[in-house]
Amino acid sequence: MTENTHAGRLIVLTGPTAVGKGTVEAKLRADHPEVWVSVSATTRAPRPGEVDGVNYWFLTEDEFLAREAAGEFLETAVVHGMAHYGTLLKPVEEHLAAGVPTILEIDLQGARRVKQRAAELDLEVVYVFIAPPSFEELERRLIGRGTETAEQQARRLETAKVELAAESEFDVTIVNETVDQAAADLWSVIAKEYGL
Repeated sequence: MTENTHAGRLIVLTGPTAVGKGTVEAKLRADHPEVWVSVSATTRAPRPGEVDGVNYWFLTEDEFLAREAAGEFLETAVVHGMAHYGTLLKPVEEHLAAGVPTILEIDLQGARRVKQRAAELDLEVVYVFIAPPSFEELERRLIGRGTETAEQQARRLETAKVELAAESEFDVTIVNETVDQAAADLWSVIAKEYGL
């Protein structure tokens, strides 16, 4: 048996709004159920159909802040000034130690916070950026979702410009032309990093 020298590399997956990160990640998990995707903690209330420990770990604000003060998070953020979100460190470390391909799907700010903490936590991380084929395609996808007002769309597109400008901060870029190809490309990165 050969030793897997790549075990323990966290895959941080980031990209602009409406690029299809969640869809690519879902396709990857359907094709490769051995991949574990970290479940974030939040202080926001569960939405209909969401399950604690599956969609999010739902914590009270007091619980969240106590765990944050105890250093139990890899990264945290307050989103829209309303709810706390964060990645619990222990499950990530446990999966990495077991050699399980581990993904953290997170926004740009979160990826930057992980980058800041990775050295102090002795985490090896591969930063993957999911990019759209073009800004026009990203705009088409966002508008096509029909889930935001015109004002929200404009705000998200401005944020997307900032996120796209950060692409050079990442180790790997995958262009999401099609979900199948992007998921296959992501698996190639994981397989290389984990020696699979």
